[in-house]
Amino acid sequence: MFRLALITFLLFSGCSSLNQRVQNVDIDTLESETTMLSNFIHGMPFDLQGHRGARGLAPENTIPAFIKALEIGVTTLEMDAVISKDQVVIVSHEPWMNSAICSHPDGSPVSKEEEKGLRLYEMTAAEIALFDCGSRGNPTFPQQIPTAVSKPTLHSVLEAVDSWSAAHEGAKPRFNIEIKSSPDGDGILHPSVSTYAELLYKVLQENDVLDRTSVQSFDERALVAMRQIDPSVSLVWLISNDEGFEANMAKLPFIPSVYSPNHNLVDADLVRKAHEMNMHVIPWTVNEMDRMRFLMGLGIDGLITDYPDRAKDVLSHMN
Repeated sequence: MFRLALITFLLFSGCSSLNQRVQNVDIDTLESETTMLSNFIHGMPFDLQGHRGARGLAPENTIPAFIKALEIGVTTLEMDAVISKDQVVIVSHEPWMNSAICSHPDGSPVSKEEEKGLRLYEMTAAEIALFDCGSRGNPTFPQQIPTAVSKPTLHSVLEAVDSWSAAHEGAKPRFNIEIKSSPDGDGILHPSVSTYAELLYKVLQENDVLDRTSVQSFDERALVAMRQIDPSVSLVWLISNDEGFEANMAKLPFIPSVYSPNHNLVDADLVRKAHEMNMHVIPWTVNEMDRMRFLMGLGIDGLITDYPDRAKDVLSHMN
């Protein structure tokens, strides 16, 4: 009777995008979609995360990109943290000046040959701020509006975001911040993972955002280090490999708050297994609207996207 009721509900609900797929999905998928709709009805928010702010629309990992994401209405601002020579936490995806988007202080583009020699870990925060990483735009994202802007400190991002939220009387967003560590990068691209985690934690603590922040990483050492500092911090296990859910979970000595795989690795079985372990599933980086709809139908708890405007449109038609 329960399963029949589920099918009846979906067939006659106002969510046309789900109705069109009823005959093409199994009953487990129908149950996941019903759960997702129920969450919307009862006010449990879908966690819409703006990747590097809103990379498809504004220069990545910059204050303009984060403000743009807030204007669209994201739940969470996703970003990357690296460490400068003077141990300042800088918001940047690469631990160097990316030749695709960055220019020298004199305005000349950073070349591909020199980019990895321009390591942020060998530059002070003041030196990093002299480089422009927005005026040239990004050829991969033609909708991105070029803006003269430098890589910001994490402190300046947190301050600007909360100031904007206060001025617009909006709810303060969450933050999802990646530690970009790797064994090969220790002492070369970044400090030890313990120091890395400590520096990040200090900024989060000083800005009073720990209760609104998740720390994510592909490096299990970084998650372990942050857990040792403060077990209450929400941790996110980033996954890019195809080793499988069980193999990846075996690498951690604890269960994180979120399992965050490449979206191509997500299926109904993965979502079910993660939910059975009380983990949220938030895949990255989902930019196509059809893919967003499909993943939402599997019962994911949120997604990370370069185009939060597209995701908002999808959500508005599923709510």
